[in-house]
Amino acid sequence: MDEHIFDKVHEVDLKKTMETSYIDYAMSVIAARALPDVRDGLKPVQRRILYAMIELNNGPDKPHRKCARIVGDTMGKYHPHGDSSIYGALVNLAQEWSTRYPLVDGHGNFGSVDGDGAAAMRYTEARLSKISMEMLSDINKNTVDFIPNFDETEREPVVLPSRFPNLLVNGTSGIAVGMATNIPPHNLKEVTNAVIKLIDNRVQEDRDTSIDELLQIVKGPDFPTGATILGTRGIEEAYRTGRGKIRVRAVTDIEPMNNGKHRIVVSELPYMVNKARLIEKIAELVRDKKIDGITELRDESDRTGMRICIELRKDVNANVLLNQLYKHTQLQDTFGVIMLALVNNEPKVLNLHDMLYHYLRHQEEVVTRRTQYDLNKAEERAHILEGLMIALDNIDEVISIIRSSKNVSIAKEALIERFALTEVQAQAIVDMRLRALTGLEREKLENEYKELEEKIAEYKAILGDEKKLLTVIKEELEITRDKFGDDRRTSIGYDEYDLSMEDLIPKENTVIAMTNLGYIKRMTVDNFKSQHRGGKGIKGMQTLEDDFIIDLLMTTTHHYIMFFTNKGRVYRLKAYEIPESSRTARGTAIVNLLQLLPEEKITAIIPLREYKDNRYLFMATKKGIVKKTTIREYENIRKSGLQAINLREDDELIEVKSTNRKKDIILVTKNGICIRFNEEDVRPTGRTSMGVIGMNLSDDDEVVGMQLNTQGKYLLFVSEYGMGKRTDMDEFTVQHRGGKGVKCYKVTEKTGDVIGVKAVDEENEIIIITTEGIVIRLMVNGISVLGRITSGVKLINMDTDKDITVASFAKVKESENTNEDALIRQLEDQLQEEENDSIVETYESTEENMEELENQELEDEELDNQTDPN
Repeated sequence: MDEHIFDKVHEVDLKKTMETSYIDYAMSVIAARALPDVRDGLKPVQRRILYAMIELNNGPDKPHRKCARIVGDTMGKYHPHGDSSIYGALVNLAQEWSTRYPLVDGHGNFGSVDGDGAAAMRYTEARLSKISMEMLSDINKNTVDFIPNFDETEREPVVLPSRFPNLLVNGTSGIAVGMATNIPPHNLKEVTNAVIKLIDNRVQEDRDTSIDELLQIVKGPDFPTGATILGTRGIEEAYRTGRGKIRVRAVTDIEPMNNGKHRIVVSELPYMVNKARLIEKIAELVRDKKIDGITELRDESDRTGMRICIELRKDVNANVLLNQLYKHTQLQDTFGVIMLALVNNEPKVLNLHDMLYHYLRHQEEVVTRRTQYDLNKAEERAHILEGLMIALDNIDEVISIIRSSKNVSIAKEALIERFALTEVQAQAIVDMRLRALTGLEREKLENEYKELEEKIAEYKAILGDEKKLLTVIKEELEITRDKFGDDRRTSIGYDEYDLSMEDLIPKENTVIAMTNLGYIKRMTVDNFKSQHRGGKGIKGMQTLEDDFIIDLLMTTTHHYIMFFTNKGRVYRLKAYEIPESSRTARGTAIVNLLQLLPEEKITAIIPLREYKDNRYLFMATKKGIVKKTTIREYENIRKSGLQAINLREDDELIEVKSTNRKKDIILVTKNGICIRFNEEDVRPTGRTSMGVIGMNLSDDDEVVGMQLNTQGKYLLFVSEYGMGKRTDMDEFTVQHRGGKGVKCYKVTEKTGDVIGVKAVDEENEIIIITTEGIVIRLMVNGISVLGRITSGVKLINMDTDKDITVASFAKVKESENTNEDALIRQLEDQLQEEENDSIVETYESTEENMEELENQELEDEELDNQTDPN
């Protein structure tokens, strides 16, 4: 017995056995489990689920069916694997945050973006979504091959007809053996338009489409959760090579709070990021003191959308903290693209053109087979109709033959012999009802035959002409696109490290608007030109109740915009980095764009095309210090800002102007003292210097405004208690800087201190805002022109008993009485001014100029010793 047992033992090479078995297993995983087919973009389990549902008659027009029934049918008929893996695939197809265009319409708890799992399949229900019917369209018309299932009791499709390019539209991910795929979802409109471009180029120009043409149409992935893709470098690399890294960043907004603090609000997350785990990670970083400054963290998401609130301490720079969150959490994530799919059952890495090409080839085959099927059916029916019409033409003889025959078989043979019919035609004649003998029925048969002849001709034309076939595919794609296409959810943002991004942005005129409360936006010039004429003017920005526009300037998308703050720092953006908005939108809070320090406010905005030697920045501080520095000193500004002027502890930067060494500077103090001097009186100093004395102030006085003589004909003064006046600028004679100045406003107990000054013209308007939030808008031509030593007239009624005063006032940049053409001219003049200054004269220093400067420096040295360390 023992010998008998040993006879059955076979010695094998373990290495060879393991290799063979593992290769078989690997090929099974690669070809029949983990990777999608390039034609319909589905893995076998997904394809089997959809086919099982259509076989169950579980379409979008039918009631939902229990998921357990769907999973059972799929497992029992087509997919001999675990029910949990089938249900997991079904759930994924139904989740709106996982699948861009869900192929399953779920009913019940299908999980959440927090990572919660779906309810058990006995509780949930599902049916096919409307768009998934396009995946299965015409599957019963021999459009695709069918193969036996695992036990050869059923037949299943090898691939679905797929009326839209599902592989790119919904994307997929899968890990096989030794390889993986990770294809991001895309926008249906863009991908469909790209396929249509392939068709158009072949039909109209008989040529292939280049990948550059496709990149113009498919902008990038379009994730179901939205978010922002940083730059286009990763996208282009992925589309050209099939592999690439795409950086995706959450959509955040920094909102000011009532108590002077800020909060970061997250409204969209990168694709496949678990919200609950993200919040846990942020809390962990705060607990471990890796991130400091977060006081409260709340998830305020509801059915209307996502909202994660991160409240910050008052002294924290919101932008800096947000950058730390991007670095340490999945608020910024990388999507690694590997566009691997099965082509003829072989895994291949494909670029964008390859994917669309293989899909189009699949559609050509599907439409060809469907057309052939329809042609065969039409020809079969036409053949029968021909027999019926022969019978009707000889109806008496046909009836006679049938009546004289002993049975149906004999009757059919007689008819075949007499009228040269086929078996099918003879069968149709013997099956014919008596009602077919009426004239109306005869007419119906003739009409049907005529229609069939037209269809047959059309089908043959499609099959005989590749261009007609492609046109049919194009029409069907357009129908699907128009029916199910939607707008992009994921925006393509700017990547600060991707220098090539700037080349993609067109150079065009743009309007930048900033409000008193710190909201900023960019608008196209068309916003102003598109209004009707007639004097109603332009509807301005939708601001907050006590907000108004204080700066409106025209520049180009590639101009620099320099922002100066009260703390003496300067920040810089390219104009295109300011988010574009409509004319009526409020815009974006400036704290979202600049890394402002706590209690730092923007006091001046300077647009700049390029850094020129003959351009200067002229600054004035509250304590009467002025400084002139060549603009080239500010050529390299860091993202975190740059110190523009060194200030004393109790001093603030109040105003900055761009000059060309030819303008007069006017400084006005709160005690009603004014000085006018030529900017040539101030020698240029370095960026880190403190400046020189511009005006000799008394101990209790401070500068409240700086204006240039070119900004208007009058100086408009407004006082603390709502009094004001206009004074002709010519009344202020030019003197040397550093003097005490002259009286420009009579300050009394009734007027209070001067709170500001603006150079204005007759057609300007001003806005005055009080400490209680009351706003009044006035035309300048309604304010009296008075001499220097006067107090002016009442501009706004103030309740002085309640300590209410004027908080600020501004020259309105956008007038409701100014039509759009006038505004455009005004803004274009601003844009041209920079060029005109450099064209009119390029300053060249002569020996005489140099000597004069040296003498001036010697005179100033003692006076400025305390204020200018250099």
